[in-house]
Amino acid sequence: MANVQYYDVIIEPVITEKSMAAMAERKYTFLVHPDANKIMIKEAVEKMFEGTKVESVATMNNQGKNKRRGYVTGKTAATKKAIVKLTEDSKEIEIFSGL
Repeated sequence: MANVQYYDVIIEPVITEKSMAAMAERKYTFLVHPDANKIMIKEAVEKMFEGTKVESVATMNNQGKNKRRGYVTGKTAATKKAIVKLTEDSKEIEIFSGL
């Protein structure tokens, strides 16, 4: 397993209609490092966004899609997403507040 620091765990937020609708339930979606586990994701969110408390973390691995360019075939990179649910007394995450 790679030496992944907390600032390397979260790559970027996922901004889709489904993830925006889930924000009403205090659920936020992030692309995360493929080697990160749920404990690392929880610690990274609590350290990067002050005042947040994570209730639960759900992760999913997305396999790369098959792509073809002429005779050459290959795959796109595999990704990992995490849905982070915050507690009721937790502060909101600021990067999503203006959307």
